[in-house]
Formats: sequence, C-alpha cells, structure tokens
Amino acid sequence: MLKAELRKKYMQKRKALSTDEAFLLSEKIFENFIEYFKPVSDQNVHVFIPIQKFKEIDTQIFIDYFLSRNIRVFVPKIVDAKLISVEIFKDTQFEINNWDISEPVSNVDSEVLDFNYVITPLLYCDKKGNRVGYGKGFYDEFFENISSETKKIGVNYFNPDEFIDDVWKNDIPLDYLVTPTDVLSFFNGEE
Repeated sequence: MLKAELRKKYMQKRKALSTDEAFLLSEKIFENFIEYFKPVSDQNVHVFIPIQKFKEIDTQIFIDYFLSRNIRVFVPKIVDAKLISVEIFKDTQFEINNWDISEPVSNVDSEVLDFNYVITPLLYCDKKGNRVGYGKGFYDEFFENISSETKKIGVNYFNPDEFIDDVWKNDIPLDYLVTPTDVLSFFNGEE
C-alpha cells in the first residue's frame, strides 16, 4: 500500500479511538516499553510530545517516568525547518506552537547525538520497520545524524499488517515497534 493511503487509513483508525481507549492503549505501550527495554538512570532518551488533536500515543507517561528516575529526557523542536533536540527537566517551560504542539520555550539544541532510545511518532509501521509519519522527513534527517548505537523505537496503537510499497532510499527504518500487545524487532528484516 502507498504511504498516502496508509496515512489516511491510520489517521481514520486513530480518530475512531475514544480518548479513554487511546489513554489505556498508551499505558499498555508504555508498560511493554519498560518491560522490554528496562531503561535506567543516566541514560539519554529522546521522546516526542504528542499532538493531542491527532490522538498520538500519550508519551507524557514516558516522560514522567524517565524524569522520576534520573533518565535524561530530550524532546524534538523544529527550529529553522530542522529538528533539534532540547533537554527538558521537571521545571521546563512549554508553549503551544503554530501547529498546536506543546514544545519547550528554549531553542537551545542539546547537540546530544548518543541517545539510548529515540521514541518515534508514526502513523503506521510495516513488518520491516518502515515508517509512515506525517510526510515532512524530519525524523529521517534526525536519524542520519545520531549515533548508530541508538535504538530507534516506534510506538503505535496498531500492529503491522501490510507493507509500504513506496519506501524511498532516504527512509531510515526503525529498529523496534512497541504496540499494546507486542514489541517487534526489525534487525535483519526479521520480527
């Protein structure tokens, strides 16, 4: 299936979820992430802040957990058409940007490239780790510049059931996908 078709299909599936369903599924995804990856203090985790109107996975659960355990938390911010990584703390000030996304007030790029995990937003991920996002390419560019040791982890309400037919050469696949029921690994193209 083409990315545009998958984007439309999974936006509709996500919109069909109630707020309560989305939160309960987010909690299950969080629990699967913690159980599988077992993050510990002093690790670096880059995690997106959800776009609530798109019913993205509630990553505030992740952020609160990480901050309470001395795990360094970094969030994306688009500055001058580039995704930067801003470190946040319990007292970080946030604002709503032009796209209704909460983001740190700070525009200071941490310049950290050695993350243990990058928790990545997506609309769909296939069985090879290929991702359909919103089509801006920010994460592919970001992935090119971070440590090759970083685990790129997608989170989604839905398990993959079809392949993406129009994968581009610049698309960088994920290493893992965490859903409410599974943690899938894509190393060597295998689950």
